[in-house]
Amino acid sequence: MLTQAAEIYRITKKKHDLVFNLYVMRPIAALVVAGAARTPVTPNQLTLLNLFIFVGAAVLLPLLPTYEGALIAVGVLEVSYCFDCADGMLARYRKTASKAGHLFDFFTDELKAELLVASLALRLYRTGGLGLDGSVWPPYARGFLLAGILGAVVVASAISLTNFVRRPELSGRETTVEAHYETVEKVVPKSPLAKVAGLFATFLRFLNHYPSHIWLFAAFGRLDVYFWIYIALNVLYLSRGWLGLVIRFGRPA
Repeated sequence: MLTQAAEIYRITKKKHDLVFNLYVMRPIAALVVAGAARTPVTPNQLTLLNLFIFVGAAVLLPLLPTYEGALIAVGVLEVSYCFDCADGMLARYRKTASKAGHLFDFFTDELKAELLVASLALRLYRTGGLGLDGSVWPPYARGFLLAGILGAVVVASAISLTNFVRRPELSGRETTVEAHYETVEKVVPKSPLAKVAGLFATFLRFLNHYPSHIWLFAAFGRLDVYFWIYIALNVLYLSRGWLGLVIRFGRPA
């Protein structure tokens, strides 16, 4: 089985991937795919399974308001992400990847992003933590509930923006069976400024990919810091996206 998993890992690798995926999650997911490949389980069923497991993690975050509870909830979240990696790998291994499956996977990712910000807000409402003003807010501070509502609106708006700008009518690219970033050719920056900007964009992408590092925030007992970072990243993305839309659609005819 280990030999088959190694082969699955090799032939299902993506052109561009995050370090956490390459060296941590996809090797583990390859073992899951090696087992699933011998059964009638479909990639879409793995997508559903990963969503259901994530819902469990979202419930556990506020339900277990202790340090150990955070580790358990984030551990379940990472199990969910393992299956999130496995669904696409199974589809590529069986050569059954489809546009519908890709869109379904992205749809579940959208739901998980909104669940994450809501569940973190509820957890911090119960535990207290670092507030937006830099002071420590006590347990049951209403500011966390308000931040959760606003954060959910921001994340949902960011998702709507992504869906809008990726429409073929606007992007000029048809929906593929690959992730959006996989279809974009990497351009090597030439000027020092472009290189710095590229590194900064890569760092922001890493921060936005919560499975890569949310476990670190949980280990240090600082899910409150992650909560604000996650909202800030989506505000930044939303602002940048809307700036592009205003420039594109607001210019004179």
